[in-house]
Amino acid sequence: QVQLVESGGGLVQPGGSLRLSCVGSGFNIRDYTMSWYRQAPEKERELVATISSVGSIRNYADSVKGRFTISRDNVKNTVYVQMNSLKSEDTAVYYCKAHRSIDEYWGQGTQVTVSS
Repeated sequence: QVQLVESGGGLVQPGGSLRLSCVGSGFNIRDYTMSWYRQAPEKERELVATISSVGSIRNYADSVKGRFTISRDNVKNTVYVQMNSLKSEDTAVYYCKAHRSIDEYWGQGTQVTVSS
């Protein structure tokens, strides 16, 4: 069964850091472009960061450039996002996605709350 499971979310103060992980099972993520998305309450889901299958190309939303870093470990079948200098506007449910051609898989999401 194909599955993506995110973890690492939680409550953090403004200026703090979190690292989210997304582990794939039932398929090899090395064949897929991996992305992180987020969705805040009453807002549309937005793309946060993307990393190519071999990790050579990374793209970020303007709102997180310089603060977030996406990475992957294809041996561990895992993709990460390191989030630094967190702001209240980063509060959202974060999802990972694997995509290749017409194939697309989503995780169930992990909540990140940035609040003092």
